[in-house]
Amino acid sequence: MPWADRVEVARGDLGDPDSLPAAFEGVDVAYFLVHSLGRPDFEDLDRANAEAFATAARAAGVRRIVYLGGPEPPPGARSSAHLRSRAEVARILLDSGTPTAVLRAPVIIGSGSASFEMLRYLTERLPAMVTPRWVRNRIQPIAVRDVLRYLIGAADLPADVNRGFDIAGPDVLTFAEMMQRYAAVAGLPRRVILPVRPLTPKLSSLWVGFVTPVPNSIARPLVESLIHEAVAHEHDIAAYVPDPPDGLIGFDRAVELALVKIRDLEVETRWSGAGSPADPLPTDPQWSGGSVYTDLREREVAADPAMLWRVIEGVGGDNGWYSFPLAWEVRGWLDRLVGGVGLRRGRRDPNRLHVGDALDFWRVEEIVPGELLRLRAEMKLPGRAWLELRAEPDGPNGSRYRQRAVFLPHGLAGHAYWAAVSPFHAMIFGGMARNIALGAERPTDPGLPSPAPPRPGLPGAPADRRDR
Repeated sequence: MPWADRVEVARGDLGDPDSLPAAFEGVDVAYFLVHSLGRPDFEDLDRANAEAFATAARAAGVRRIVYLGGPEPPPGARSSAHLRSRAEVARILLDSGTPTAVLRAPVIIGSGSASFEMLRYLTERLPAMVTPRWVRNRIQPIAVRDVLRYLIGAADLPADVNRGFDIAGPDVLTFAEMMQRYAAVAGLPRRVILPVRPLTPKLSSLWVGFVTPVPNSIARPLVESLIHEAVAHEHDIAAYVPDPPDGLIGFDRAVELALVKIRDLEVETRWSGAGSPADPLPTDPQWSGGSVYTDLREREVAADPAMLWRVIEGVGGDNGWYSFPLAWEVRGWLDRLVGGVGLRRGRRDPNRLHVGDALDFWRVEEIVPGELLRLRAEMKLPGRAWLELRAEPDGPNGSRYRQRAVFLPHGLAGHAYWAAVSPFHAMIFGGMARNIALGAERPTDPGLPSPAPPRPGLPGAPADRRDR
């Protein structure tokens, strides 16, 4: 984590109570954010974890516990195992002897929230769907930013506050309405939703597990919980953590924030990245954050990074794309056929690239001379695509070439497009990486890409006063 050097890290395992005293030493406020959903024995495991947490907190003299739980089902209603476990953990912590604030949140809108990921994948991948009747149940979703605000504010609650609070956003929607509004924010056509009676929670969870990457072991307890309405019955938390001046974040804005990296063309086009609270974290499961398809290639190069960079910067135009020219030509023809720019634009300068330059059917989005070239696709696609080429030092005289293609599908057509072209990637992208590496190693070989002339100011290139 980027902030790891600004915090004190203490190791503790709730499954090993003997490890907890050291972790709780000197702690004033302890947050219980543990959940074992996805394990067949998650109810027993969460009960044991909560008891170990409560015992260690009390022994260490912790001033307050804050717990992020789930909504309470209506009185007398048959509860799902997921909500039953959440309520049991809340009771254990409230009875611990340490003042506890239980924040009961329904669907949280943000990457990493399993309920939101189910909503995201179902809406993006299915333009039409047969659904269970629970899609008509009311839900009061909350943005992850508001959840974080409440979690932080709960640390300063008065010592005599030991209770649960409903936290929710301003909009009360059905799950079907949430899918339609997600589609509108994401720029997708309106979805066709047909609720039917025969789809039981078990069948629904199997269907969700088939359509989305959310594991069935997580989808099933969540789907079973959706048979209950999840709306706030009180807003007492506002007496301690006031609403912001412009109000709580609505559903549409919360979805926009969850998709902001895509809108700003800042999706995972780098090997490292921070982000907003709505972005996936490194600790989130791989299925968080929506569908991002990637093709990664990496090669050791027996040439210095400056020589490798010259080959990278010479890509496109008359030099071509260093692999299977016919495939690139066909892709350009197809793009022209559907109204795209095709390959005819070439490049403005045969030797140099700059941010904003057109490069065949790509656009130079970022360039770090000697290190990084990132291209954004401007061809007609059911989604958005980037190609990133990088030269890095590797040993005293060698370098490493890294290549990554990234594709963000838009709706079902985007997923179908990636499935159709991915079988050719080994030949096209693999050949490109191989030939770029060989072009740097054997710059005089007439069958390999020719490196661009040295850029003034780069290693190995003479510089005069004008260059400075």
